[in-house]
Amino acid sequence: MDNSNHTRAIRAWVMYDWANSAFATTIMAAVLPVYYSSVASAGLPANEATANWAFTTTIALLLIAVMAPILGAMADFSGSKKRFLSLFVFLGVTGTSLLFLVNTGDWFKASIFYIMGSIGFSGANVFYDSLLPHVARPDEMDQVSSRGYAMGYLGGGLLLAVNLAMILLAPEELTGLMSRLSFLMVAIWWFVFTIPLWRHVPEPPRRIKSGEEKFNPIQASFSRLTNTFKEVKKFQHLLKFIIAFWLYNNGIGTIIYMAGIYGAELQFSQTTIIGTLLMVQFVAMPFALLFGKLAKKIGTKPSILLSLGIYTLIACAAYFMQNEIHFWILGFAVATVQGGSQALSRALAGRMMPASKSAEFYSFFGVSEKIAGTAGPLLFGLVSKWMQGSRLAIVSLVIFFILGGSLLVSVNEQEGIRSAEEEEKNLLQTTNA
Repeated sequence: MDNSNHTRAIRAWVMYDWANSAFATTIMAAVLPVYYSSVASAGLPANEATANWAFTTTIALLLIAVMAPILGAMADFSGSKKRFLSLFVFLGVTGTSLLFLVNTGDWFKASIFYIMGSIGFSGANVFYDSLLPHVARPDEMDQVSSRGYAMGYLGGGLLLAVNLAMILLAPEELTGLMSRLSFLMVAIWWFVFTIPLWRHVPEPPRRIKSGEEKFNPIQASFSRLTNTFKEVKKFQHLLKFIIAFWLYNNGIGTIIYMAGIYGAELQFSQTTIIGTLLMVQFVAMPFALLFGKLAKKIGTKPSILLSLGIYTLIACAAYFMQNEIHFWILGFAVATVQGGSQALSRALAGRMMPASKSAEFYSFFGVSEKIAGTAGPLLFGLVSKWMQGSRLAIVSLVIFFILGGSLLVSVNEQEGIRSAEEEEKNLLQTTNA
């Protein structure tokens, strides 16, 4: 790929973060959780609405966890990472559009449509992430991944700002309609800004292993999936990192999923909740880029560990939150680390994976994230239900940051990168033979 096409492919890949982050901001974090609590769950106790939202999130994560590794192996075998990404984008856009139909008391309908959208969002991300090693050179991956997150915060934040203006400036009797229209706008935004990736990011070359010539995609997917589970054991430091990520991303993801509805349970105003989450998007953008630069100076792993230390303090402080100003302060603190921790994790994982098996390994990475990711919201929901409130639920997330950070310390990233490079050389020799 020449330099101009390489640059265009990177820009198009980064643009997908701009596209799908509208779902993360408006649907996952800001507008839908408040709408789910105050409108769709009208008549239910506040903590029951919070628990239902947590369980809905858990179901969505479990479903994508079952599908992602099988589809990832199929995508590598058939040379169709972009095609699978497109299928999940269409599912996500459809589920998001259907949220427009949710009215007062329709919490179950809201859960079903959110699950559809969430499966589309998470499933597409598996294949989106798997394209990173193909569009960025190894020495670019930290910065390209961080640029993606930064563009995501900017794009998601801009649409959230529009949605926030629609909701807050409308007469009170129209705020519900404006919320529902914002869901429809997310679907349109997501679809339209995926077009550059479809146009400019090339499909990575298909590589058939010896013995797979007569396999159909389903046979190959199960064969490769079995091999991936076996082979990942050869990459000891990648496996350690995946388990560490498994742990600490539980805490990060649960904070993202539950922050809005936690604020609603504490009876903070819609202006404060959505306004804080909007502020997070714009503050997180420069900090995501700063973490990319920080990784160049002190290393990727130390930068992630720094972010986990800050997250631990945030979870502890959230237990004592009383006033709306506290929500704003903690939101700012989350913004400083949210993008950087996830962008650097994605890049570090990509460097420790053989590039030609990126969809298989990112699917394994993704399935570990999704299966493990169910533990955080599930724990949050159970503690909230048992304790008749969510203060202890939010502080319980500290365990994920401590355990994940402790295991991350033992990961030798240079050794992990060396193992991936050796495996890639062996694969190229095998396929060229």
